[in-house]
Amino acid sequence: MMSSELSSSKPQTQIPKWLVWCFATASFIGFLDATYLTVKHYLGTPITCSVFADCEKVTSSQYAVIGGIPVALLGACYYLFIFILVIAYVDTKKDHILYAIARITPVGFLASLWFIYLQLFVIQAICLYCIFSAFTSTILFGLGIILLKFKDKALI
Repeated sequence: MMSSELSSSKPQTQIPKWLVWCFATASFIGFLDATYLTVKHYLGTPITCSVFADCEKVTSSQYAVIGGIPVALLGACYYLFIFILVIAYVDTKKDHILYAIARITPVGFLASLWFIYLQLFVIQAICLYCIFSAFTSTILFGLGIILLKFKDKALI
């Protein structure tokens, strides 16, 4: 009887599995994209772009590195961190892990907005891989908003 009283005192939220797997998929795809750019940076090999011919101009600009660290490596770490947190959630089923992810995603989204601004107005060149990363971080941000809205509804 004591355990049922404890379990009924806190709200039960059932986070949809599709939301969890969307977080996992988007973060893994973002990790692959950013890792590709990181590897190309360290190997010093040109990036092939089929749609836009300016990938190299963007990835070799002064804005592609912060304090000697490629921006792509920072992105890869961001996506990997989110992916690891998703795996931790799947393993433990502790909702606060997903809510932490939802609160982290604005960082990637705002960084993406900044880098898109730089591409369009400062560098005046577009990198398809960078746009894809921005799209991925926007998806993660949107999923974070959905998760937080879901949490708000569950607590009412």
